[in-house]
Amino acid sequence: MAQGNKVRDYAMFMKFRLASLVVLSAAIGYVAAVDVFSWSNMGWLVLGGFLVTGASNGFNQIIEKDLDKLMDRTMNRPLPQGRMTVTEGIILASFTGIIGTAILWIFMNPLSGILGFLALVLYTFVYTPLKRITPFAVFVGAFPGAIPPLLGCVAATSGFGEIPLLGWILFVGQFMWQFPHFWAIAWVLDDDYKKAGFKMLPSAGGRDKGSAFQILVYTLFLYPISLLPVMFHYSGTASAFVISACSLYFLYQAYQLYKECTIEAARRLMFGSFIYLPLVQLAVMIGK
Repeated sequence: MAQGNKVRDYAMFMKFRLASLVVLSAAIGYVAAVDVFSWSNMGWLVLGGFLVTGASNGFNQIIEKDLDKLMDRTMNRPLPQGRMTVTEGIILASFTGIIGTAILWIFMNPLSGILGFLALVLYTFVYTPLKRITPFAVFVGAFPGAIPPLLGCVAATSGFGEIPLLGWILFVGQFMWQFPHFWAIAWVLDDDYKKAGFKMLPSAGGRDKGSAFQILVYTLFLYPISLLPVMFHYSGTASAFVISACSLYFLYQAYQLYKECTIEAARRLMFGSFIYLPLVQLAVMIGK
């Protein structure tokens, strides 16, 4: 039983479900860009990406362990509850980060390893501290958050400084998606975030028309950006219909938030964002 609890704590420390979603976008980027698919390469990409992402999540919890005690959604994590020591967390996060980076470097290519390590550093040492200082942290955090599909595309190449155009297109799409995604989460959790001093919503007024308007604008611009793979002939007409349907519904949810300015509308947008990204990226991949 104790061993099973430790495994659950490690999974919570590395945010297993979140890491899995992040790795999915890297895997989709790989399939969309590769000429000759390899299951072994896909396996190494998923394993390396998962370990690096888990390390980033772990270091984030180490840095914020005292703040996590203050918030309802995080107070039961292993570090705030004392089920894991800081030393144990540092060892686990360091080990997984080093091994994950090495896997990407050796079994994929050096540029994949560099991108994975860059995402870890930006998320841990730049985005995480900024969350208590400025809402600009969301912009900064969008860079490491958009690296996975780019990394997946790079993993499909020789990796010697070669970054396919599709990689940049998927990077920009995931970058723009993160604003309505994170701001919807911040709207729902604003009261909890305030307990830790996190400044996540774009408007100084918090849950107001200013924040809702910015969410709406970013969601609007996300639509044409999501169509770039079709415009550059990386995907077909059927993909354009799927992307358009998803984007218009996502935009409708953002408009509802602007009109209502309620937590419930933000929650609908938040869940919509979880569905939107994988559907659009899968449409691009399948339409290849």
